[in-house]
Amino acid sequence: MRLFPINLLLAGGWCALIGTFDLGTFVQGFLLAFAALSLSSPMFGQAAYFKRVLLSARLGAYFLYELTVSGLQVAWDVITPGHRSRPGILAVPLDIEDPLQITVLANLISLTPGSLSLDVSPDGRTLYVHEMFVDDPDETRRRIKQGFERLVREAMQ
Repeated sequence: MRLFPINLLLAGGWCALIGTFDLGTFVQGFLLAFAALSLSSPMFGQAAYFKRVLLSARLGAYFLYELTVSGLQVAWDVITPGHRSRPGILAVPLDIEDPLQITVLANLISLTPGSLSLDVSPDGRTLYVHEMFVDDPDETRRRIKQGFERLVREAMQ
């Protein structure tokens, strides 16, 4: 039995019960349905769904953190007189191999201010990234691998 469609259906039911069909009410319903389904998980025997949702939420929270920090960093560089940006293009070796995971990783990087995914090598083992602030290339690679790549791999396994 697939629990995600059930969770969505229960969230929609919550919106109908409350009488408001907006994003906030839907998220409330989704969280309530998630809690109810997790309490009844011994009946379903599918703990992987609950783990995946929590890992996806962790990836989303990390993305929002990176979005905020990098957005402030770029804004500060734009409004201050001296520019401290040191742009560079990095080759980031990838541990993930699934094309969908690579696509998600590249898009998350591109959505973060000050960075842009340029290309993936033909063998899919290297991602080329343009960064606006590259003080230490190895540290920037480590941040991408230990941050976005690790969380994408965990959330999408």
